Amino acid sequence: MILFPAIDLKDGLCVRLQQGDMNRATVFNHDPAQQAAMFEAQGFRYLHIVDLDGAFAGKPVNAFAVDRILESVAMPVQLGGGIRDMATIEGWLGKGVTRVILGTAAVRDPGFVREAARRFPGRVAVGLDAKDGWVAVEGWAETSELSALELARRFEDAGVAAIIYTDIARDGLLKGLNLDATIALAEAVSIPVIASGGLASLDDVRALTEPRALRLEGAITGRALYDGRIDPREALSVLAGLPL
Repeated sequence: MILFPAIDLKDGLCVRLQQGDMNRATVFNHDPAQQAAMFEAQGFRYLHIVDLDGAFAGKPVNAFAVDRILESVAMPVQLGGGIRDMATIEGWLGKGVTRVILGTAAVRDPGFVREAARRFPGRVAVGLDAKDGWVAVEGWAETSELSALELARRFEDAGVAAIIYTDIARDGLLKGLNLDATIALAEAVSIPVIASGGLASLDDVRALTEPRALRLEGAITGRALYDGRIDPREALSVLAGLPL
């Protein structure tokens, strides 16, 4: 079970949004590379990064900040936001990103996702961001006509490394993970699933140790870390005895 600390990039800064709203951003660190190094020093072993501006622009925008993060840490990094073509995937993987996360592309061009997963085995994840059960795209600015489960099943046999399932209604609001929906998705597909959106307390971390949650690969935590609601050592200690 992996606890992924999140770094969301906007205008080169480390921020957290509320429900994906770019107008509701709180800056937590002006130096994302320093923040990443801090997470690594605290014992985290896998970093989650989103280029928020890139998600809206449809291309990488915060590349300089990501480059500096990659130079600052040795732990694996997964990156999403504005990754819509093979050249961008190749570029990020070549720079040291462990796996890329495809979100809008998974809805708009599932064939592209399949081809990317075939070309880069184990290094392509799908970001499945749901609003009231329906998948959102373009940096959550639009809602598609696809259900989360329907989209996940499209990639069942594609070799996708993981699905990051985010409940937009909870993201950045510290309401707790939507474990029921996330676990239901994990039980319906064979692809590893990562929970995201709303993790708020040590109790949420403890909930990840329940037998029903062990199907998950892990969970992403953001605002609760920055706000000090979760102590990194305590959280990692809770998960330390679980299977990797």
